[in-house]
Amino acid sequence: MIFDLDGTPADIGFPDTYLAETEPNGLLAIGGDLSKERLLSAYRHGIFPWYSPGQPILWWSPAPRMVLYPGEFHVSRSLRRTLRRGALRISVNQAFAEVIKACAAPRDLVGGSWLLPEMIASYVRLHEAGYAHSIEVWENHRLVGGLYGIALGRVFFGESMFSRRTDASKVAMAQLAELALSQPFDLIDCQVYTEHLSSLGAREISRDDFLLALYRGIDAESRPLGILPMRPASDLVTAVPAGGQ
Repeated sequence: MIFDLDGTPADIGFPDTYLAETEPNGLLAIGGDLSKERLLSAYRHGIFPWYSPGQPILWWSPAPRMVLYPGEFHVSRSLRRTLRRGALRISVNQAFAEVIKACAAPRDLVGGSWLLPEMIASYVRLHEAGYAHSIEVWENHRLVGGLYGIALGRVFFGESMFSRRTDASKVAMAQLAELALSQPFDLIDCQVYTEHLSSLGAREISRDDFLLALYRGIDAESRPLGILPMRPASDLVTAVPAGGQ
């Protein structure tokens, strides 16, 4: 069943995610808005917006769910070599707007992006409110990779990543995995399966398991994720989670 949120107040909440469609997988609701209140309510229930130009806002909660447990992050030999070379530097919350705009850039000859201007503006507002965060990867002071997402309690909801250099998005994920152990974050939501995420240790879990981990995590305390200055990505070599050995 697909629910229509148009004309409803932002604090009305969302339908039970068990009512989401199986085809297309996870479609739960349409319409509404991208206000801070509605977005945070969505993430707290494992729901996220994803739509294309010309479509209404589409709200999704797919099953199975792709997640990364921080201790299971995997570092390949090639990524470890990239980290050790020392050419890249990393930072946190230093360039959120630049990261999300880079994630929105077309990645093929067809062009187009699901990150529309109104979505970018909404996530920038969440960043200014302390909920949305970015990880940046730099080479010679040029932004070459990164990711952004939402942090609630001990759950980080990954939204998108980009790479302009080999392994740059993987370096950003390595930084996120390190942060997850220190914050701590118990769970990194990756939404849907990709080979790229699977190669980093992410895996699919059932809706039951995801919701159990989600509700346990968002109600737990975690330190605020602030600004971390630029530092060598090689620092991550000694901070690899046990699952990546």
